[in-house]
Amino acid sequence: MAKSSMAQMPADTGLRRQAGRGLWLLGPALVAGVAYLDPGNVAANMTAGARFGYLLVWVVVLANVMAWLIQYLSAKLGLVTGMSLPEILGARLSHPWARRAYWLQAELVAMATDVAEVIGGAVALNLLFGVPLVWGGVLTGVVSMGLLVVQTRHGARSFETLIVALMVLITAGFTAGVIVAPPSVGGVARGLVPRFEGTDSVLLAASILGATVMPHAIYSHGALARDRFPHTARGLDGGPSTLTLVRVARWDVSVAMLVAGTVNLAMLVLAAANLTGVAGTDSLHGAHAALREGLGPMVAALFAVGLLASGLASTSVGAYAGAEIMSGLLRLRLPIVMRRLITLAPALVVLAAGIDPTTALVLSQVVLSFGIPFALVPLIILTARRGVMGKYINRLATTWLGGISAGLLVALNVALLWLTFAPDMTST
Repeated sequence: MAKSSMAQMPADTGLRRQAGRGLWLLGPALVAGVAYLDPGNVAANMTAGARFGYLLVWVVVLANVMAWLIQYLSAKLGLVTGMSLPEILGARLSHPWARRAYWLQAELVAMATDVAEVIGGAVALNLLFGVPLVWGGVLTGVVSMGLLVVQTRHGARSFETLIVALMVLITAGFTAGVIVAPPSVGGVARGLVPRFEGTDSVLLAASILGATVMPHAIYSHGALARDRFPHTARGLDGGPSTLTLVRVARWDVSVAMLVAGTVNLAMLVLAAANLTGVAGTDSLHGAHAALREGLGPMVAALFAVGLLASGLASTSVGAYAGAEIMSGLLRLRLPIVMRRLITLAPALVVLAAGIDPTTALVLSQVVLSFGIPFALVPLIILTARRGVMGKYINRLATTWLGGISAGLLVALNVALLWLTFAPDMTST
C-alpha cells in the first residue's frame, strides 16, 4: 500500500503542476473579451429586454457562439504567425495607399468604439458621483492611460490581471439584479426560439450582434496573444509549444465567452423581468433610474459600478487595439499616452457639445458596422491558407462556419444601417 501511495504522489504532483501551468496560460481572450461587455452592449441588451421582454434571448446566444469562433481564429492567427492581423495585412498590402486606406477605416472604427466606451465611463461617474459628463470623460481617459502604462512598463501579464479584475466588477455589477429579482425560467426558454416581432425587433437584434462582434477585438486578440507568448521563445526552457498554446486558446476563449455571454444574457433578462414597458429605459440614465425605482438603490449602484468598470476596461483595450492598427498598417508606433490623447479627443468633443449620450452610443455602433467586413473577411481567408498557418490551417468545416458567421454578421450590419437611415431617407 505504501509503495502504491509513493508511486501515485509524483503523478498527482505532475498533474497539479500541469493544470496550474494551463491556468497560467489563460488570459489574452479574457482581455479581448472585454470588448463584448462594453457600454454599447449594455445599451443594446437593456433596450432589447425592456422593449421586447425575452424575445431576443436567442440573439445573445447566437452572437456569443459566433464570437467564440471568431476570437479563436484571431488568437490562433497570432499564436501561429507571431503577428497580429494588422501586421500581416500591412506586410501583404504592398501599395502604400492601400495600407493607408485600410488603416483609415480601421482607425475610424477604433475611434468610434472609443467614443462609446468613454461615454459609458462618463455616464457611470455621473450616476455614481454626479460628475459632469465632460469631466467624467476626462477621468475615464486618465484612468485608462494608467492601465495602458501598466501594460507598457510591466508587461502583458500585469495588464491582464487589471483587466480581469475590472471584468469581475462588470460581472458583479450587471448580474446583481438578476440574483435579487430572478427572471422567468419559462420566459428565458421561450426566448431561445428564433423569431421576431416587427421591424424594431430586427433592428435591435442587429444592434446586439453589431455590439457583440467588434473589429477591434479581432485586431487586438492576436496582438495580445503575440505579446503574452513571444514567437521566439516557444518551447524553450520548458516553455509551452505553439501546439500547446493553440489548444489552450480554445479554453481561454471558451472561458472568456462564457463570462461575456452570461453577463450579456443577464443584462437582457434583468430588463425583461423588471423593466418591460417602463418608459425611458432606452437610455443608460433611464435604465439606472428604473432599476433604482424597481429594485432599490443597491442594485442601481452596482449597475453603475459595472458600467464604470466596463467603460474603463473596454476603452483601455480599445486604445491598445488602435495602437496595434497604426503600428501594423502604417509601421508607426506612437507613445501610448500620446495615442490615448488623440483617441480621447472625439469623445470629449461629443460630451462637450451636449450630444445625448445614448444617441452618441447608437451612432458609434453604426460607424462600427462599416468596419466589420474589413476585419472578418481577411481573418477567415488568412486562417484558411496553408502558406500562412502551415499545419494549423483551418479545417474545411471551420472555414465554412467562419464564412457563414461572417456573411450573417455583415448582412445584419447592413440591415442595421438600412433600418437606421431608411426612415429618414423615406421621409425626405
